[in-house]
Amino acid sequence: MAAVAKDEAAAPVVMLVLAHPRPGSYNHALADRLGAAVTRAGATLLAHDLYAEGFDPVLRAEESFVVGRSLSPAGSGDPLLDLHRAHVASADALVVVHPNWWGKPPAILAGWLDRVLVPGVAYRLPVAGGLPEPLLRVRRLVVVNTTDTPAEREVADFGDPLADVWERCVGSYLGPATAPTVVDRTVLASVNEADDARRARWLDDMDDVGARVVRLLV
Repeated sequence: MAAVAKDEAAAPVVMLVLAHPRPGSYNHALADRLGAAVTRAGATLLAHDLYAEGFDPVLRAEESFVVGRSLSPAGSGDPLLDLHRAHVASADALVVVHPNWWGKPPAILAGWLDRVLVPGVAYRLPVAGGLPEPLLRVRRLVVVNTTDTPAEREVADFGDPLADVWERCVGSYLGPATAPTVVDRTVLASVNEADDARRARWLDDMDDVGARVVRLLV
């Protein structure tokens, strides 16, 4: 797979993935501030707006794993998919921005997980028993979620299902067992009730989040 070349002295690589369908949304503003902070801190930014790029989230039958068959991480026939796989394989950190919709990521982002973090790219399945072997080198996973549900209710009533997705599932497959990926998740609630001053403060916070992820990589 054609990954971004990187040596030990090179700047850290940060992949940013945004999933929100409306241009000019608050999620877009958050991602823009994060990306700018990452770049100012000296990292190489690989930014992707899934809706703007027209990322196809539908997993094909031939892409799904079959026992006894090895999946190839390259040459999928979808150049955009191959680019995303190459970028995540080159990333030292993954930053994801998305709204909480019904306790889950938008469908396009769920499909991104299905098609990008596949065996042969994100991990190698064991031949017989044992645990999957992570193939990525992502040291930090930063997730920013917007939600209209108050944070206390999200946890008390729903159990914070996005924590299951990002902190307990995806995060555990992004780095080697010898150096597990550190997950840093920020939940902005309740965005629908936040006034302009609160939204501005949250945007300012993204400067710190972006700078921190790079600082902790070098």
